Amino acid sequence: MRLSFGIRKNRFLAATLLGASVLTSAGVVSALPAAAGASTPGSESGSESVLLKGSTKASYFWDDSSGRAGDTGLPASGKPMQKGMIASPSWPLLTEGYVVYKGKKAKFFVGDRGPGVPSSSGVMIDLDAKTFADLTGGTFNSDTLGVDGNGGMGHIKVDYVITKWGDGVGKKNHPVPFSAGAWGRMDNNPATPPQVVNK
Repeated sequence: MRLSFGIRKNRFLAATLLGASVLTSAGVVSALPAAAGASTPGSESGSESVLLKGSTKASYFWDDSSGRAGDTGLPASGKPMQKGMIASPSWPLLTEGYVVYKGKKAKFFVGDRGPGVPSSSGVMIDLDAKTFADLTGGTFNSDTLGVDGNGGMGHIKVDYVITKWGDGVGKKNHPVPFSAGAWGRMDNNPATPPQVVNK
C-alpha cells in the first residue's frame, strides 16, 4: 500500500551547493563523504559533533526524474536520487546526520524539499525509499518506486541527529512544516548543540 509520501514542490537549486560530495550506498548505514568533515555517526570515540537531536515521523519518497508515482524530477539539491538522501521541509540542503529506528541507524544528507502537506501533520522527514525499506524490513520496488513487504508501513517514528549543517538557506533547528517557508530563509542562529555527557 502506497500512502502520500511528501509533495515535491518548489525546487530550489543552489549553485553554491552543487559541488558537495555524493553519498555511497552500501548497507543501511551509507557512508558520508570524507570531504564533508562529519565524523562517523555513533562512533565510540566521542569525536562526533552532535548539533541537534530530536524525533519525528518519517515517510519515504524516490524521485528518479521519470514522472512515475508522483515523482516531480531532479531533487532540489541538484544531486541525483540516491540512497541516503532525505527531503526536509526546513533544514538547509546538504545538512548531514542520521536517523535511528528500532536500533537501526542510517546516515543521511538533505538533498530535497518535502514532505509538503504531510509536514503540517508532523511528518518532518522524507527518507529515501531504499533506506526506508532497510529500516522497516521491506524491499524497494523499482517498478512502483515504493516499499513492499513491510506490512504496509508508510510512516515510522525515528530519532534524528544532525552532525553538520548545510551552508544554504533553511532553519538550523528542529524542523517546521513546509508551509512555514523556513526553507527559503537564511538562519544565522543555529540551535544550541545538546549537552554531551561523557561516560
